[in-house]
Amino acid sequence: MQVILLENITKLGKIGDLVNVKNGFARNYLLKKNKALRANKENIELVNKNKSELTKKNAEIKNKFIEKANKIKNKNIKVYKAIKENGDLYASIKPKEISKIIFDELKTEVGPSEIIIKKEINKIGQFDINIVLHSEVQTKISLKVEKLDKLQEK
Repeated sequence: MQVILLENITKLGKIGDLVNVKNGFARNYLLKKNKALRANKENIELVNKNKSELTKKNAEIKNKFIEKANKIKNKNIKVYKAIKENGDLYASIKPKEISKIIFDELKTEVGPSEIIIKKEINKIGQFDINIVLHSEVQTKISLKVEKLDKLQEK
């Protein structure tokens, strides 16, 4: 399906670009979240006419995400987990849990879909986590997983 992008999307294109994407991706994500319009003559004219307005709106959104990124940039977060005798966690730490930890520690909301984990967090240690807030705004935090002592449980 051919669509016209209404915002910059990583690895896809910039505002006003005509791109070919799979039907499901277009229907379920791009069109549903108002990130694109179906490519037809009226929509192409509409986007070309409103391109400066769309660019301005995208810049405002980007600035909000830059502020959020600066709040959490290079922060170190500790989390205490129960571990097995060999040092493995009983369950790996997922983006949803990391999102909650970031909110509790830094009072900043980050969605689980914005958290990129390079390798599974299933041991104690230090892990770098990438956070992609916008197609042009990324930051990193450091998550340190430590052993949960009996005293800390209470």
